[in-house]
Order: sequence, then C-alpha cells, then structure tokens
Amino acid sequence: MSIQKLKAYLANKSEKELTREITDLYQQFSGVKDFYNLRMSAEDANEILAKHKMIIKDEFLPKHGFGDARLSVARKSVMNFKKLVGVHDSLVDLAVYYVEVGVQYTNTYGDIDEPFYNSMESMFAQALKWMKQLNIAHQFQHRAAKICQDTNGMGWGFHDGLCETYDDYFDEIDD
Repeated sequence: MSIQKLKAYLANKSEKELTREITDLYQQFSGVKDFYNLRMSAEDANEILAKHKMIIKDEFLPKHGFGDARLSVARKSVMNFKKLVGVHDSLVDLAVYYVEVGVQYTNTYGDIDEPFYNSMESMFAQALKWMKQLNIAHQFQHRAAKICQDTNGMGWGFHDGLCETYDDYFDEIDD
C-alpha cells in the first residue's frame, strides 16, 4: 500500500477509530510501543536503550551459558533502535556498545572468524560516522580508544582495522 492510500484510509476514520487503531498497534507490536514511549518520556527512552543493550549482551555474553553470537540479531537491534530515534547520541552509544561487547566476547572465548570481525569493524566505522555527523566525538573518544586498546593481539587484522579507522577519524577531527 502506498502512503497516499494509507492517508486516504486514515482520513476516512473518526478520531475514536484512529485512537482505537493506534491503541491496538501499541498493544500488538513492541516497535510501535517503543516508538510512542520514546516520544512521551525520557525515562522510557533510557529503558528502551537498556532493552536494546540487553539484546546485544544476551547474544554474546548472557548471564548463563554461552552466547549464540548471532550477529544478525545484535545488529538488527542497533538498526531497529536507529529507526526509533534516528541518528542520535544514544544510537552512537548503542553502536559503540555493540563493538565493546563483541570485543569482550572475543576476549572471553578466543579468536572468532573473519565475518565476526568485519561486522565489528563496520559497526565501529558507522559509530564514528554518526559521531562526526552529530559532532559528539568528545563524548565517545575514550570508549573508542579503549576498544582499540582491548583488541591488541586479536586475529584477522581486527586490531589494525579498528585502530586505522580510529586514527583516520580522530586525526581528521583534530585538524
């Protein structure tokens, strides 16, 4: 359905019918619930960020057992959060957290595979791009530097790739 058809459909609804439809969507779909909670409360925004961080943490380092390390699930959490908040400092926080947890996972379980490292590197680069876009590098520089520090000696050129990205980005903003 096109947006035009959707607008025509909604235009034919009464206020009461629209309220009922939105309420039904809110109850049935967690994404809709998160969308409205973000717009109505800063406290809820922090809870939603925490929820997405927990999804990432549970994929790699759950409280019990071994993590499944499904990159698709963890990455999807970041991208779903982006749909909710847009490019925002909390999105940068979540993207950096994704890489931090990935590094912890590698430090816990040993060398992983190249696709894993590629995913971490691309998320790191994306987080740096968002930092630049928002002009908030100063808020995250310490965490980004720690990621580079914590990957020293890891396989597949992971450390080198992250540090090169870090150096390129922070050299550029220091100029």
